[in-house]
Amino acid sequence: MSQLRGRARHRAADLRRRGPNLTEAALRVEAEQVCSDLTAQREAWRFGFTRRRVLAGAGAVGVAALGSQLVTTRVAFAAPGTDTRTLVVVFLRGGLDGLSVIVPAGDRNYLNARPNIGVQTSRLLDGDGTFGLHPALAPLEPFWKAGTMAAVHAVHNPDASRSHFQAQDCLERGSASQVVRTGWLDRTLGAMGPGTTFRAIAEGDSMPRSLVGTQAKLVLDGVEGFRLAGPDYLHDKTLNALRTLYTGFEHPVVQQAKVTLSALDEARRLANTPYQPVAPYPPGGFGNQLRDVARLIKAGVGLRVAAIDLGGWDMHTNLGNVDGGDMVNNLRAMANGLAAFATDLGDKLSDVTLVTMSEFGRRVGQNGNAGTDHGHGSLMMMLGGGMAGGKVHGKWPGLAPSALDNGDLAGVNDVRDVLGEMLSRRFNIGDVKKIFPEHDFTAIGAFR
Repeated sequence: MSQLRGRARHRAADLRRRGPNLTEAALRVEAEQVCSDLTAQREAWRFGFTRRRVLAGAGAVGVAALGSQLVTTRVAFAAPGTDTRTLVVVFLRGGLDGLSVIVPAGDRNYLNARPNIGVQTSRLLDGDGTFGLHPALAPLEPFWKAGTMAAVHAVHNPDASRSHFQAQDCLERGSASQVVRTGWLDRTLGAMGPGTTFRAIAEGDSMPRSLVGTQAKLVLDGVEGFRLAGPDYLHDKTLNALRTLYTGFEHPVVQQAKVTLSALDEARRLANTPYQPVAPYPPGGFGNQLRDVARLIKAGVGLRVAAIDLGGWDMHTNLGNVDGGDMVNNLRAMANGLAAFATDLGDKLSDVTLVTMSEFGRRVGQNGNAGTDHGHGSLMMMLGGGMAGGKVHGKWPGLAPSALDNGDLAGVNDVRDVLGEMLSRRFNIGDVKKIFPEHDFTAIGAFR
C-alpha cells in the first residue's frame, strides 16, 4: 500500500511540473502517449501492409486510425477564394413589427388600425408617398439614400405558424418539410465551397438553427474571448497536445475540433493586434458582435458567413410611439449598430451583404395593451453592395380589410425568393435549388 501511495505522489508531482493544472498536464501526458503510439504504427506499416503489420499498427492507436493510414497532427485548410464577399444574417427574434419600421404611409388604413402606436406621416424619413422610414432609423437614412440599403415588405416564410419556435425553426431550415434537417446557411456554405478556418461564425454563445449541419463553423463570443484558459506561455503546448489527441480519427466532430484549434491560433493573433474602428459602436452585445464581424472582414481571414441574433421584438405591450416605448428604443439600438458597422467597413461594404429577418410579422391592428400580437407578413432589410437600394421591393398587398390575411398583413413575398436572388446574384450560387430544395425561386429585383 505504501508503494502505491508513493507512486501516486510521484505521478502527481510529475503532472504538477507540466502545469498549469493537473487537467492540462494530464492532457499533455496523454498526447505524448498518442505520439509514441503513432510512431509505433508508422514503423509497423513502414514496409507495406501485411496482416501482422496491420494488427500491430491498429493495436497501437485503434482501428479507427487504419483508414487514414499515415496521418499528421496538422489539418489543411483551403486558401481563400477569389470571391471575398461576406454574408451577414441578423435574425430579429420575437417577431418584428415591420409596419412600425418601414411604414406604409400612403395607406389610410394604417393609422385607422393603429391610432395610438402608428407613426404619423409628417414624422417619417425619406417618404416617397408609399413608404417611409421610422425616425429612429435616422442613422441608416444616408445609406438608404445612397442606394446601399433596401427592404422587402409582406414577407412570408415556408410555414405560416404564429408559434415562435415553429416559425423560427422553419425559417432557419428554409423549408416546411421535416425531411430538410440542415440549416439554409449550412447548405449555403456547402455551395460556396471550401474556405478558411474563419469562413463561418455564429456570434454569441450558441449555434443558430440556420447553421446546423456538416459544414465547419465557429461559435465566437468575441475574438478576445476566443482563447484557451491558462497562462499564455503554455498556450502552444496545450494546443499541440489537443491536436495530437484528435489525430488518427475520421469523424465530423474531430474535423470541427480541428477547425476550432486552428482558429485559436488566428484568434490570438487578432486579439493581440489593437483594433480601432472607424466609427464608434453602441455599447452592448449587438454592437460588440457587429464590431467583431467587421474586424474579421477587414482582417482578411476569409469570413464568408456570419450569423447574429438580436432579440426583444415580441412587443405585445408598450410598443409605444415615435417619442418613446420599446419599439423606438430597439430601433435606435439596431440602427446605431448597423450604421456603425457600415461606416466602419468603408469601401469593404461593397463586398458585404447584410440581411435582417424575423420569424413572422405582427397583426395590423393594435391590441388593448398598446402593442401588437403575432401576425404573418414580415419585413426584411438589406444593407451592403450590389442592391437596388433606396426603395421597398416586392409585391404590396395593402392594408384594406379585404386584403388582410385574418387580420394580418398578407405574406405575398416568399423569403426564399429574396434569399435566392441574393445568393444567385451576390454569391454566384448557380443552383439555388440546393439551398431551398422545395422552392422554385423568382427574383424580385432587390439585387442588381
